[in-house]
Amino acid sequence: MELRALHYFVAVAEELHFGRAATRLHMSQPPLSRAIKRLETELGATLFHRSPAGVTLTPVGAVLLDEARALLDRAERVRLRVAAAAGSVTVTVGVLGGATDPGVARLAAAYHRLHPRVEVRVRESDLTDPACGLRAGRVDVALTRGPFDTTGLTVRELSADPVGALLRTDDPLARRDALPLADLADRRWFVFPEGTDPAWQSYWSGGAPRTGPVVRAVQECRQAVLWNGTVGMTLLADEPADGLTVVPLLDMAPSRMVVAWAEGDANPLIRSFVRTAIAAYRA
Repeated sequence: MELRALHYFVAVAEELHFGRAATRLHMSQPPLSRAIKRLETELGATLFHRSPAGVTLTPVGAVLLDEARALLDRAERVRLRVAAAAGSVTVTVGVLGGATDPGVARLAAAYHRLHPRVEVRVRESDLTDPACGLRAGRVDVALTRGPFDTTGLTVRELSADPVGALLRTDDPLARRDALPLADLADRRWFVFPEGTDPAWQSYWSGGAPRTGPVVRAVQECRQAVLWNGTVGMTLLADEPADGLTVVPLLDMAPSRMVVAWAEGDANPLIRSFVRTAIAAYRA
């Protein structure tokens, strides 16, 4: 029984559809169907009930799914331990420079426990590149915030965090308990340089075109507000610097913390990173 056949089987069992599983595996459907048929012949049992709507697991298939997941996980750990022992394993993680998030500390601790010999390199990106170097191939995986163009990337949401308006403490609006975006319509905002991802720019501008000082980094955003009295958005949980206040925004969708990686990347270290990130943020 080949590990590849089990990998195919798990994909079909999780998608419950040969077409979707083939897309997930980046292969066409006929060879996938043939591989599952060969596996059924080898085991002498039917693994799926097939119908035009899709497939369902047979009782035998349900047993195999548990065993296959455990076996594939074990094979992955063996591969990683051997590579780590050879001193050849690194993972480069892209993050937004100046960003803070308590989930990152939990993720780092959990990932180190799982892969103590893996060297994790962190590369910071400025706010003009929310994909944090993924598209340029500078990083293997990114911990970042949406929204941004996800073409060619796979993205999983980790958390949804409320946002607020970043204001000078002496701004009259800073005394409010909460604000609608309409109250900021006539103000100057900090904005990102031309060419920045449009979805990213639109979100952090409150969904409307803005004018104001151009910024590239989190610290520059804060300084633009402090020195110029402009406004902008930030996470509600962020601790503002002296002279700054964050006021909740009533009509803004939360900021989505995500983990992203190149579509089709089968690196087991990346898959492990994603699983660990999801678990860490759920905690």
